[in-house]
Amino acid sequence: MTDYDIILAGGGLANGLIAWRLHSTRPDLRILLLEQGERLGGNHTWSFHDSDVDAAQRTWLAPLVTARWPRYDVAFPDLDRTLDGGYASIASDRFADVIGAALGPALRTGVTVSALKPTSVRLADGTILRAGAVIDGRGMQASPHLALGWQTFLGHEVRLAAPHGLAAPVIMDATVAQQGGYRFVYLLPFGPDRVLIEDTHYVDTAVVPPERLQANIAAYAQARGWQIAEVLREERGALPIVLAGDFERYWAALAGQPCSGLRAGLFHPTTGYSLPHAVRLADCIAALPDLRAPALFDAIRAEAQRAWRGQRFFRLLNRMLFLAGRPDDRWRVMQRFYRLPAPLVARFYAGHLRLGDKARLVSGKPPVPVWEAVAAARQFHPSQIRKSQ
Repeated sequence: MTDYDIILAGGGLANGLIAWRLHSTRPDLRILLLEQGERLGGNHTWSFHDSDVDAAQRTWLAPLVTARWPRYDVAFPDLDRTLDGGYASIASDRFADVIGAALGPALRTGVTVSALKPTSVRLADGTILRAGAVIDGRGMQASPHLALGWQTFLGHEVRLAAPHGLAAPVIMDATVAQQGGYRFVYLLPFGPDRVLIEDTHYVDTAVVPPERLQANIAAYAQARGWQIAEVLREERGALPIVLAGDFERYWAALAGQPCSGLRAGLFHPTTGYSLPHAVRLADCIAALPDLRAPALFDAIRAEAQRAWRGQRFFRLLNRMLFLAGRPDDRWRVMQRFYRLPAPLVARFYAGHLRLGDKARLVSGKPPVPVWEAVAAARQFHPSQIRKSQ
């Protein structure tokens, strides 16, 4: 006897999209989504390029989108560039409102999961719920089988005393002082006087003192001549950047437990963006004829394996970014990247590089010392990287 067909533990991006997609396409299923917080999605902003997902996926995502722009900007010490191509953002408030309303009683918030197995969940109050499958979407877990860098960030969505003058998002402003890693400011203009200012660092640790990032945001606003009238909210996080890993051992350690999102390793290895992978996984699961735990685990593992194999070149680039050259010079790698043709940049974000793209990315004079780049390229196993650090 089972209580549900599928229980989803953790109401983040991936599980929220899976539950919503299943509810929309297969309303006969008995679904339960459990979230520890009072609302789905936490306090986040998820963004994506139009080219990251296909037209059908953009259509079913549309009710979640809070802002969309036809282009975006980047800025570096020796480069300012505008790139055409749709860019969109989803705010966690909209995510929670739309998906929460759709799921109704299939969503339970304020619930703590104390333990789970592939077909059962134990709640903190001792209640045991059974299902044909349980999907664990409670975020990244530490693993000896992955070597990671981190994209650590803190953002303030603010209302300014006067219009900011931005015509498009600035997804990287790396003209700022570097602070021991690749640092840039990310700007999303949500209204004439409303903007998200996010201080972002590509660094070796997931923890950066929040006080420093908050001070950076205040200094950046002042330098642009912006007077902050009100801080509407603060969001913070650390996205994993994969340098190397042992896929087989990582998945063996999951012992048949279906999982999603960061826990399944489904994110862009260089940018940390996870929304396109979450969308593809939701579509994949919604189309499965067998949603019992063994079949579901195999399907998710296969999806993750396809992504892992396709990301080998990205992991090489990440090692060159993190392990070669001075941390304060990492911006040179990204400035060189943004001089490349716009279609290549779009394919990079979508994770679909061609052979010629890869050759273009590594050709010419590298922005890091050659011998250090070669040494970084050879460290393709986590144990090699841990030993060298």
